[in-house]
Amino acid sequence: MRYETWEPVYRQILADFGYDRTGDERARDALAALVDPFDHRRLAHLEGATVAVCGGADTLADEVAAARRADAVVAASVAADTLREARVDVDLMVTDLDKNPDTARFLTTEEVPVAVHAHGDNVDAVRRRVPGFAQAFVLPTVQCAPAGPTENFGGFTDGDRAAFIADAFGAADLVFPGWDFDDPSVSAEKRRKLRWAERLLYWLEQRRGDSFGLLDGRRAALDMSAFP
Repeated sequence: MRYETWEPVYRQILADFGYDRTGDERARDALAALVDPFDHRRLAHLEGATVAVCGGADTLADEVAAARRADAVVAASVAADTLREARVDVDLMVTDLDKNPDTARFLTTEEVPVAVHAHGDNVDAVRRRVPGFAQAFVLPTVQCAPAGPTENFGGFTDGDRAAFIADAFGAADLVFPGWDFDDPSVSAEKRRKLRWAERLLYWLEQRRGDSFGLLDGRRAALDMSAFP
């Protein structure tokens, strides 16, 4: 996705949450100073593949079989831990370093790519954690305009961003084990983020001419006015 396509949606997210674009840009610059450009060939096997985009909901433990059946697995944040415990290989972890940065670091040392996301609330974590990663396996992502080695594939939460990355690398089919848009255990802010994740996935679905099963029964209620 070109940034020009993403930027109007990004503006709406900033307005909805009261985020400061300059904070995102500061985080971008901090990440850019620590990493090299990512070699996209490390994820070339996603092209034409059925990719399981695994969310971090508790339901993932009961849906691991769907990840096993996929050609490749992209794990959002703590989903990587659940999958590793179930002995399912992860092809890419997507994280903003807020929950399990040690898992992310370990995966890079095992030559598993990790999409490390920088935004206004995690500058300190980026500066503290990223130097300990195996740099060749860090895919640096941002939600503002990319600069230097950073990239913007679209997406807001770790989960929906994982889907946008899989799409950008040419995934033929996306499946979604471990997702729960109605998780009652999350905070009010997280619920708002999940509403955005829903809408972003619907947008991605439309852009792909696809149909994601996790959106069945939910599409009609989604406010898509922020999307081009």
